[in-house]
Amino acid sequence: MSNRIERPWALMRHHAGWADVFHIESETPDSITGFYPDRETVGPPVNYSTRAVLARYSTLEAARAAREEAVAEWRKHDAAVRDAETKLREAEKLREDAWLTCLRDAAERS
Repeated sequence: MSNRIERPWALMRHHAGWADVFHIESETPDSITGFYPDRETVGPPVNYSTRAVLARYSTLEAARAAREEAVAEWRKHDAAVRDAETKLREAEKLREDAWLTCLRDAAERS
């Protein structure tokens, strides 16, 4: 048995700041096949590139615990991200205002 299949639980990126627990049933050097055990409807197995795997774990509990720890770490940065987004919106407003002022000044000069 390879080291990869000994760690059949993976975290797969779902969206920014969140990963879904995925059970790997089979794999090749390029792809994995499995299912999401936490989803309400477990359909047929799905295939992904091995690049989709964020991390692997030996147990379901370890994957879930890692996901929760990572979410807490992500949340530690929420305030800094909100501050940066506010500064970005302010800078974009200044840019927009400067652009409009330039256009209006040019119109008055002509």
